[in-house]
Amino acid sequence: MSPKIVDLEGKRKDHFQWRGYVKTGIFFIILIVLLLILLTNVYIVKEGEYKVVRQFGEVVRIDKSPGLKFKIPFIQSVTTLPKYQMNYDVSEAEINTKDKKRMLIDNYAVWRIDDPKKMITNARTFENAEARMEEFIYSVVRSELGQLNYDEIINDEKSSRGSLNDRVTEKVNELLTQDNYGILVTDVRIKRTDLPAENEESVFKRMISERESKAQEYLSKGDAKKNQIIADTDRKVKELLSTAEADAEVIRAEGEGEAAKIYNKSFSKDPEFYQLYRTLDSYKETIGEQTVIVLPSDSPYARLLMGNMK
Repeated sequence: MSPKIVDLEGKRKDHFQWRGYVKTGIFFIILIVLLLILLTNVYIVKEGEYKVVRQFGEVVRIDKSPGLKFKIPFIQSVTTLPKYQMNYDVSEAEINTKDKKRMLIDNYAVWRIDDPKKMITNARTFENAEARMEEFIYSVVRSELGQLNYDEIINDEKSSRGSLNDRVTEKVNELLTQDNYGILVTDVRIKRTDLPAENEESVFKRMISERESKAQEYLSKGDAKKNQIIADTDRKVKELLSTAEADAEVIRAEGEGEAAKIYNKSFSKDPEFYQLYRTLDSYKETIGEQTVIVLPSDSPYARLLMGNMK
């Protein structure tokens, strides 16, 4: 039986070789973990946003400038708040005007976060900040519109909405600044005014009645104007006809006078012919189809009728 030979040196070399692999693996694992920890605790601040760094729930830093930032692993957390201007659609609300009319107002606001730390300290959350802003807007709008009549609000020609919007914006900012909410309202606008549903029918009927009354007023004025125009035209026509008739009479008289002069001048040259002409002319008036004339046979008129010209 041959003796069994054990290579102790080879086993020792294998053991040391495996230990080296394990150490290298552990080193790479630790390196990867460290890189992961480093990467997960690096954050980027972009344009148009704030980065809020909290430590155990408390705000320790607010990064406003863009760039690459770091936080302490496992201890600090990062949240984002918008830095740009935002639109907020205020809930529709009912108000009473100065003349005791109810109406629905729909507003919107343009706002931004001015001081993130104050907003977080006093409003706690983004949603709470919007809720407080909406409450202030409704309160101020109700107060301001309560000093105006209904017609002044809905009539564009009489409306003072321009100055009203400025006043509302200013007063809302005063209230927000007073309570240190850290937000700034850029503009508040009324985008729609309407009537409550139960009042619409009565208002529509009143508007129809007013329009019908106005239409009747226009018709009456139109009829009066028409009658006046007709009367003026008739008067002018009568004046023109009277003037024309008077002018015609003058022209006719002048013509007859001129004709008489011509007749007299012509007939004076031969009186006997004139006498004959007048006699013949009288026949047109005295002799017709049924005319019976009894004359002496020796009368000049009878001789002429008989064709005796001597």
